[in-house]
Amino acid sequence: MIEVAGAPVSFGVFDLGGSAGGQLPGADEVCSTLSAHGYTGVDLGPLGFLGRGAGLRERLSRYGLSLAGGWIDLPFSDPSAFPASLPVLAEALDIFGEGRAENHELLPLPTLADSGSELRRAHPGGHPDVALDSQGWDTLARNVAVAAAMVRDRGFEPTFHHHACTYVETPEEIDRFLDSTDVGLTLDTGHLILAGGDPVEGLQRWGSRINHVHIKDARVDVLRGVVEGKGGMRDVWAGKAFVPLGQGDLEVDTFMAGLIGGGYEGWLVVEQDTIPAPGDDPGLIEQHHAINRNVLRKWIP
Repeated sequence: MIEVAGAPVSFGVFDLGGSAGGQLPGADEVCSTLSAHGYTGVDLGPLGFLGRGAGLRERLSRYGLSLAGGWIDLPFSDPSAFPASLPVLAEALDIFGEGRAENHELLPLPTLADSGSELRRAHPGGHPDVALDSQGWDTLARNVAVAAAMVRDRGFEPTFHHHACTYVETPEEIDRFLDSTDVGLTLDTGHLILAGGDPVEGLQRWGSRINHVHIKDARVDVLRGVVEGKGGMRDVWAGKAFVPLGQGDLEVDTFMAGLIGGGYEGWLVVEQDTIPAPGDDPGLIEQHHAINRNVLRKWIP
């Protein structure tokens, strides 16, 4: 069984707050758009964005949505900063517990990610001179084990996102991560393309470990321009590198055929990370959500 979810980041990069540019929607606008176009799940977004406790459960129920996952970045490779970050993970797990739908077959997956560093953020796509050494990998693996145990103690299964501008980004770093841990992988098509990987090959390479999928289409020319120009992730988002499914360089049909043919079961989270700009067509984001869901109906009615 595969279910299709959406994510607040497709409406705007909320982590940028007021510096994002255009108007960011509220939780009800996000949920109503997803519900109207046939999505059955939603990612958590910033902690508390969808509400807490009974308010969270009521909002999800009202729109017919279940929690699919939620990104939680922690400084896994920093031995001093990591212990201090664990309250953030604990709060996120509280929210997952509050929003958990007991009658829904698919549980949300707390989506762990590395926080990266200033150096990595200056080199999206990865850089051989800005990478973990053996000691760094040992530290990361130990700390991931601690976080994974916290997740499992709450009745959830963790997944790990290979994220741009972090120490687990390139195909080689993903290999090293999977060899060093027992945690499943969130395969993100757009971030893998940015890191020089091939999502179709990634399904074959890591299929047995993939327990969560973020699907986004991407324009390779924009991504290459950012990397060659030594830009950052804001340049990726503002440059509209991530586009509706079928309008970029992701081989959507080949990818979906491989995903389903490989027996994947779980959440398929549509992400089209964007920064709304002043003057953007106010209906554009809803149009994109309709396009993305309609493209996937060929595979997941």
